[in-house]
Amino acid sequence: MEHPRQVTVIQAAIILISTIIGVGVLALSLFAVRAADSGAPLVTLLGFLVGLLGLWLLTKLGMRFPTKSIIEYSEDLIGKWPARGFSVLIILFFCLITALASREFGEVVVTSVLTKTPLEVTVIVMLLLAAVSARVDITTFTYFHHFYFPIIVFPGLVIVVLSLKNAHLINLLPLWGNEPTGMPMGILTMAALFQGSFVMTIVIPAMRRPEKAMIAGFIGMLAAGSFYILIVIATVGVFGAEEIKKLVWPTLELAKTTSLPANILERLDGAFLAVWVTAVFTTLLSSYYLAIYFSSQLLRLRDHKMFTFLVVPFIYVIAMFSQNLLQMYEIIQIVGRWGLIFTVAYPLVLFVVAMIRKKKNRGDQLVAKSD
Repeated sequence: MEHPRQVTVIQAAIILISTIIGVGVLALSLFAVRAADSGAPLVTLLGFLVGLLGLWLLTKLGMRFPTKSIIEYSEDLIGKWPARGFSVLIILFFCLITALASREFGEVVVTSVLTKTPLEVTVIVMLLLAAVSARVDITTFTYFHHFYFPIIVFPGLVIVVLSLKNAHLINLLPLWGNEPTGMPMGILTMAALFQGSFVMTIVIPAMRRPEKAMIAGFIGMLAAGSFYILIVIATVGVFGAEEIKKLVWPTLELAKTTSLPANILERLDGAFLAVWVTAVFTTLLSSYYLAIYFSSQLLRLRDHKMFTFLVVPFIYVIAMFSQNLLQMYEIIQIVGRWGLIFTVAYPLVLFVVAMIRKKKNRGDQLVAKSD
């Protein structure tokens, strides 16, 4: 499959940031606090490092095979049928991620904003929006992320930074938490929030300078990770660990308690939700795009447009499976942890095989010359 090489290093970093920062922002602090109380920022940091390992492996593989995605080069490394089996599981995983993200979006919207709107309507509208937007090539996909990036990051950053004035240092002590026994599972849960980094597997083949993919990945991951850690520090610092355990969406409550200087806006939750909806769209777009793009590559099709609406009913059924909000978050955590097999463990196996067999893409030199 031909890839237009038009994505720059900065654009690749932007895609990574706007993919990772998404639907998980609202419940992020709750997951971390349940794992380690006041040690929530430490759990988030360790989860970020696990996510960074996954990104490093994917980027190293992408740089070894700069003209192929993971669906293509995995067949060269471990054989056609084992690779295809894992590819099908990866596609199903991203369909599942898309479904859960759209359901979480629907739950927040009908609870906080459109209280009289049926949940099914909000979920299907967001899925259709993602499906329509995914009917584009990788260049236009990049422009989507580039356009929405400032809308997501800068207002979100302002809200979180302003909320820090209400924080109390005592709420963040001890740094390792009161009950560190929950940390291992908490770390895996937090690492799952960085699985959007898998988007690099389709971005690298479209980069002008694939040899600089590691720089792009590091910048993007560091920015997204810092934003997440800052949110956890702010929410725990303002509310305290025990209070957060009673909240469903701590970050939204944080926005409610934050005001602009001189009381220009006394509550920022409305502005924050607008930013969050945009962030959900870019995350959903990436996970949906990955699912249908990988499907087209697996079946050796020329493009992925055939799948754009074909998988919507399937994803919608999965999205509506959980009975309520609490069950949905339980499923999200379980799916996220098991998903690390595909986003960290599987790339690790491929990387080890590539190193042992000394496999590299023969097109490396051609790519370098064309750039």
